[in-house]
Amino acid sequence: MIAGLGLDVVDVAAFTALLNEPGTVFAERTFTPGERRAAAARAAAGSLRPEMHLAARYAAKEAAIKALSQALAPAPLPKALADLREIEVVTDADGRPSLVLTGRVQALAAQGGVRALHVSLSHEAGLATAMVVAER
Repeated sequence: MIAGLGLDVVDVAAFTALLNEPGTVFAERTFTPGERRAAAARAAAGSLRPEMHLAARYAAKEAAIKALSQALAPAPLPKALADLREIEVVTDADGRPSLVLTGRVQALAAQGGVRALHVSLSHEAGLATAMVVAER
């Protein structure tokens, strides 16, 4: 049964400017070390610019929060719902993305009865998008 749905769109140019802002720690506060390594590896392999890869993952994290907030309804949401590093986007050997929850976000998902999160990512024409479905 679907418990929540989240969708997010990220403008890659604006996101890249945020990543490249002098002195910023945005990437370290938003992405796990594994996500940052995967972005660098994909860029080194020539498949994607790292900022495009990270923008799609950021969209997935935001979409996951939206889906989880619906799954928790009608309960009120905590003020600080998530440390975004507690939502990790990983890929299998064939490149299919999935979400791994840890910490407080994992506890909130359990509280909402969420058994699984399904994620789809896309990037095209300067935009990165993600959709997340929370399942009970």
